[in-house]
Amino acid sequence: MQQRFLNALLVALIASFGISGDPARAQAQTTPKVQPGEGRPYEIVDSEVWDVPDPVSGRGYQVFVALPPSYAKQPRQRYPVLYVTDADYAFPIVRQLGRRLNVEGPQIEEFILVGLSYAKGEDGAVSRQRDYTPTPNGPSTAPANAVHGQARAYQEYLRNQVKPFIAARYRADPARTIFLGHSYGALLGMQILFTEPGLFNGYILGSPSLWYDKRHALKLEASYAKQNRDLKANVYLYVGAYEALRKGVRRYNQTVDMVADNQALETALQSRKYPSLKLKSAVLNDEDHLTVAPRGFTQGMKYLLSAH
Repeated sequence: MQQRFLNALLVALIASFGISGDPARAQAQTTPKVQPGEGRPYEIVDSEVWDVPDPVSGRGYQVFVALPPSYAKQPRQRYPVLYVTDADYAFPIVRQLGRRLNVEGPQIEEFILVGLSYAKGEDGAVSRQRDYTPTPNGPSTAPANAVHGQARAYQEYLRNQVKPFIAARYRADPARTIFLGHSYGALLGMQILFTEPGLFNGYILGSPSLWYDKRHALKLEASYAKQNRDLKANVYLYVGAYEALRKGVRRYNQTVDMVADNQALETALQSRKYPSLKLKSAVLNDEDHLTVAPRGFTQGMKYLLSAH
């Protein structure tokens, strides 16, 4: 499933790169640096990898960092920071989309991109089902030895290790930090939004797994609403139209209605009338859980990082 997800995302990304009002100009601005060759691995140029371990769990993690094109030329400028989960696939996609959007003039602000890796030496599915889920009650389809429910511990790792590391090393704007997650990554975002919303200023939450543990995230939202009269955050929600429940119909979800769940969350948040909440939600047509992410990433960045 995870490999299918990655393949679908890459196909969608490549297709999106073929669209430009000025092909010659787009080609000129995206000409890559020469790769090392001779059978050596392909490199994402102008990117950095840093070890940022978690001293509490003892696990090793890394952050992948891509700096904006103007970073070296603007030594006094501070930049928004976009943190993205599932970095193994999402980091290169978001990096390229972020640059591609500005090929024919600025549509979004330049930003520092920080990819959050899986634990070193672990399968990605093992890492994400443990670190991105809020309770130990995983789905019945999970392996018997699967570990879930350590999102709060991972949230503390982000607060105490990752964000201070980025703030100390880069010219990050502390008032402009954005969380981006898809599926379980968005579920982690929900956990943060409704327990510690100030950890980030903006949230791009795509196809969130609201079905998890009997819609635990919706219960978190209700609990937050009982104790708070405001939610200071800028939130973009997206889901693919084919993530609705249509049993026996190709491409549609067969077990859970993620469109209805997303709409339930949107309705709940709107009903709270939080004065500081900015919320936008979209059902993206002709997309399913495996194809919607690049388009959702793009729309989320245009909403939260608009240059206009």
